[in-house]
Amino acid sequence: MSRMLLTLALSTLLAGCHRATFEDSVLQKSDVKYRVGPLSNDVWQRTGFEDNDLAFVERGDTGRVLATNSTCKDHDDPPLPVLTKHLLMGFTERQDLGQRTFTLDGREALRSRYVAKLDGVPVSLELVVVKKDNCVFDFSYVAPVGTAEARMADFESLVSGFHAERLP
Repeated sequence: MSRMLLTLALSTLLAGCHRATFEDSVLQKSDVKYRVGPLSNDVWQRTGFEDNDLAFVERGDTGRVLATNSTCKDHDDPPLPVLTKHLLMGFTERQDLGQRTFTLDGREALRSRYVAKLDGVPVSLELVVVKKDNCVFDFSYVAPVGTAEARMADFESLVSGFHAERLP
């Protein structure tokens, strides 16, 4: 998967956030601070895509991307399936491979798996959405079809280390 396609995938998944700082696995923006689980610097490289909180590409141009995003604002409190569908905008021929709820940082979260196309290229998507303290947090893992399992443990680590707090 080319860098241009990765950029498009991230732009599609991660639109609308502000600048943030990231140190010791903690991201902080003006209205929220959250921790994510650790990733190996030998495997993942943080990349600076505009309009997202965090994005990491796997070294070696494999086409795998991990990302997190948060949005804190007053909203109509849409359900987790609706928030997940927003993450799928821009993807075509979406095939839902299953969803399950689980507890993340003391809140109900929804994990979804899809195969879809982005600009005609098939990709696997693993998505997690959780709401906490009037914020929506999402985690995305995009990989070329058939290659997602090779780094699924890294996605698990990123998500399982999540802890958020709303700033005043």
